[in-house]
Formats: sequence, structure tokens, C-alpha cells
Amino acid sequence: MRCNGNVKPVEIAPGAFHLPQYLSLEKQRDLLDTCRALIDGDVPGYVPTVRGGGVMHVRMLCLGRHWNGKLYQYEPSRSDFDGLAVPPLPNELREMANEMAASAGMTLDADLCIMNYYDASGRMGLHQDKDESDASLAAGRPVVSVSIGDAARFLFGGLRRRDPVDTIRLESGDAFVFGGPARLRHHGVSRIVAGTAPPALGFAGRFNLTFRQY
Repeated sequence: MRCNGNVKPVEIAPGAFHLPQYLSLEKQRDLLDTCRALIDGDVPGYVPTVRGGGVMHVRMLCLGRHWNGKLYQYEPSRSDFDGLAVPPLPNELREMANEMAASAGMTLDADLCIMNYYDASGRMGLHQDKDESDASLAAGRPVVSVSIGDAARFLFGGLRRRDPVDTIRLESGDAFVFGGPARLRHHGVSRIVAGTAPPALGFAGRFNLTFRQY
């Protein structure tokens, strides 16, 4: 899946870039079909329960490596849910993420993806992505986020939870890349803006794919 390398990244903060409308409508349709097939496949998405007993407000499927929400670590199988082996990360998705990172001036060799489906009530609290390897975090390898479907109110904060938070509207086809000095900044999703997906997609809700290099 080739990306639109002509999109000019918008710098949100040092190391953080918004790539608006990076995927054409045709590519969004292709990615949506891929997401639907994966999340309802032989190893389906599920709603995770995290450490402390809280239930997440998304349906999640990991590719390449599974993120265990009870242990806050990666593993080859879903030991916190059904024990199934994690599906592989498709090469076309890996290449897409790597290209998006390159468009923001960063290097990524993605080997895992966390795919989340948000319905109209979906949300994600402020958090840091810090369960990747020490080497990856020290190198500032970026997280690449891709949105398909309804728009999201994306929260992007600082290195401390109490730091000020910016709100960025992420539309279908947008990418967001953060690495280097922004790699451990807090982020989340406050709400989904229902009914804002491109009509041609025939889709309600939002798929968000976040790619990382473990």
C-alpha cells in the first residue's frame, strides 16, 4: 500500500508531526477492508481488561507482537485473554508505516501494530507508549498512528501527565508520527466525532493503527 509522499508534515512539537490526508480515499477503502478482515478473523479483536481491573473502551487486535494489558508488556501469544498466537504483521502495513515515518524525517522498521476499533462511545485515557524495548525507546524510534473512519479528538500532552494538552482533530486518512524528543509524550483520545467518516467508506466508527519497533 503506497502512501502519498507529497503530503507536507505539520510539526506539532519537536519530534511530532501531523500528516493530514496522507491516504487517498481509495487507499482508505483498501485499509478499511484489511482492518475488517483482521479484526473479525481467526484471531479476532477483543475488549481488553487492564492492570487493576479496568476495561478499555476499544476493541483491540495486535499484530506481530501482543500487548498484554494486565502485565504491560509484549508477548507472542494472548496469555491475558485466550492464549492464541498473535497474527503476523502484514508486509503491506509494515511498509506503509515505514513510509509514513520517513515522510516525517524519521526511521522506523515496524514489527508490531496495535489496531483499535472505536465505536461512537470509544475513548482512550492519557498514557505513554513505553513498553517497547529499552533500545527502541532510547533511540526514539517513532510511533506511527493511522486513522480510518470517523474523526477523533486526539489529545497530545507532554512528558509529564500534568503538562498542558493540545487537542488535534484526526480525520480519516490522516497519520500522526511522534518520536525522538516526543516519543514519550502523553496522548489519548477524548471522543469520537460520530458521522464524520467519508460517506464513500460506508463505515461508522474509527479504526486506529499504531505501529512501533519493539
